[in-house]
Amino acid sequence: MQDIASGPGRPGADECLPYYFQYIDLVADGHIIDILARQIAESAALLATFTPEEARWREAPGEWNVVEIVGHLADVERVFGYRALRIARADPVMWSNVEFADYAAVASFAARPLGDVVAEYSAVRAAFVAFLRGLDTAAWERRAPADWTLRSVRAVAYAMAGHELHHLASIRRQHGG
Repeated sequence: MQDIASGPGRPGADECLPYYFQYIDLVADGHIIDILARQIAESAALLATFTPEEARWREAPGEWNVVEIVGHLADVERVFGYRALRIARADPVMWSNVEFADYAAVASFAARPLGDVVAEYSAVRAAFVAFLRGLDTAAWERRAPADWTLRSVRAVAYAMAGHELHHLASIRRQHGG
């Protein structure tokens, strides 16, 4: 068993589909809970620099703007957090697939102020961090069935941290930052 106080460690290849390593590999070494918690303030600080016009600007027709990207992050955080809960609580029933582009199409994030969507995302992330802090070693060690796309809490946690890094890098690129 691992000493969770020092961190649960990085996920192994058997803990998720290879697809998720495009996100996991973006995450620096360190305690994943600390990384996730730090991202709340770091992301909010970056996003606070955008004017309403910048937040609604689209790189191309059909592309998400900053507000929609942050809304997408909140939706993914909710869904993946639920998946982590299912794994941690040893619930073997497979979840249904989620089409995040479909969620974004009906969410109306672009009609909301960026600050409101950032506050929502921050709250969702803070709840996930609180959930992770309450897990014991057994929950971190537990594995979902092999046919699940994400098979461990730590794979979910690292994928979420990397997913945020991926999208914030995209925002920085689009806005010359």
